[in-house]
Amino acid sequence: MRPYAAGTGGFPPQRGFPLHPSNSQPVAGNTSSPVGAPLHQRAPQPGFQSGLRGSGSGGGNKRSSEARNMNNAQNKSEFNSAAKKKKKLADKILPQKVRDLVPESQAYMDLLTFERKLDATIMRKRLDIQEALKRPMKQKRKLRIFISNTFYPSKEPTNDGDEGSVASWELRVEGRLLEDGKGDPNTKIKRKFSSFFKSLVIELDKELYGPDNHLVEWHRTHTTQETDGFQVKRPGDRNVRCTILLLLDYQPLQFKLDPRLARVLGVHTQTRPVIISALWQYIKTHKLQDAHEREYINCDKYLEQIFGCQRMKFAEIPQRLNPLLHPPEPIVINHFIESGAENKQTACYDIDVEVDDTLKNQMNNFLMNTASQQEIQGLDAKIHETVDTINQMKTNREFFLSFAKDPQTFIQRWIVSQTRDLKAMTDVTGNPEEERRAEFYYQPWTHEAVSRYFFTKVNQKRAELEQALGIRNG
Repeated sequence: MRPYAAGTGGFPPQRGFPLHPSNSQPVAGNTSSPVGAPLHQRAPQPGFQSGLRGSGSGGGNKRSSEARNMNNAQNKSEFNSAAKKKKKLADKILPQKVRDLVPESQAYMDLLTFERKLDATIMRKRLDIQEALKRPMKQKRKLRIFISNTFYPSKEPTNDGDEGSVASWELRVEGRLLEDGKGDPNTKIKRKFSSFFKSLVIELDKELYGPDNHLVEWHRTHTTQETDGFQVKRPGDRNVRCTILLLLDYQPLQFKLDPRLARVLGVHTQTRPVIISALWQYIKTHKLQDAHEREYINCDKYLEQIFGCQRMKFAEIPQRLNPLLHPPEPIVINHFIESGAENKQTACYDIDVEVDDTLKNQMNNFLMNTASQQEIQGLDAKIHETVDTINQMKTNREFFLSFAKDPQTFIQRWIVSQTRDLKAMTDVTGNPEEERRAEFYYQPWTHEAVSRYFFTKVNQKRAELEQALGIRNG
């Protein structure tokens, strides 16, 4: 048996093959490499801090220029880092004074409220989609299997040098998904036939082909390449009965239930979570959960026969289910190969398979699409810039309005404010305006200040004299 690659316009054309029982090459005339593994015979951020602050110590001494430069460089770096931070939603809100001056701005505030609700809804839906993608999303489709056989009669040698050939037959197993009429046909991804199965075994007549040549099988591996069908060619001019065993590749893995448990739950073959859920529904329906010790299950006569106990913990159910879960049964198809038929004979079979829901791809695309997010971020940046401009214009308006109402008082307050800012920027201590008046030096603290001044000067002169004379204190 050998796989073949899909052709353009249906299944590949029929070709002649060398008569060899272990032939596993692609169909003659197909230059592409075989898609799939051949069947074989059975054999062995830092925060922003303002730099406009005075020195906490040192009296009237100024900080060194080096320290000031380092501080300025650090403040500049912190400012740039803070400027790069993402704007918050609160930065979009207009001040109350602006809303009082411009009543039309209430429409903008209503849009902000609606935006918050819309963002919350979208985020909740995105989380729901992410949770939904964690669960298997499958839909049932019909897979139509085509089993055909063609008989090639023997040919006698001719005088032209043709050696002739013995009689042979060829068996093909192919299939495709039936269209369900839903969705856009241009966006559907066509799956290869072999991708639906974990293994495929063809059992021929043991009396005709012997115990070592009557089985042809294919099993999926990690390196398997998918194909659209399989074909087997054997020599022979007699009718052959064959059995085709197809084992579906269930994703996620499914199990066949023990017949007794299957009758109780009404489930034949399913995944482990579905089986446990069905058992839990049976327990709740028949009120088998212990009324006092809720973690225990009181088995009825059916569960007692199946699990072999009268009482068990709910946490023990997965372990007790293991002996009752068996591998799923293969699909068995009996086919008769008639050697005398000159035309191609084809039989069709429909089976149910599970494929990924097409909605899953749309949900993935929605989560992975970042184009809309980039557009929203660009619009948010424009909104922040506009709000900043409005706030600056509000400040300018208040400045000029205050100046227009009382220019003299405004200028005085403005000069005082600028003086405070200058002192903060230059780290100057004291009050120059008070220090330039004589009354400032008639205060009680001046006597102590003068004494301290002379004491400091005397000590300074003494130290200089001792240093000059080379006298050291013992």
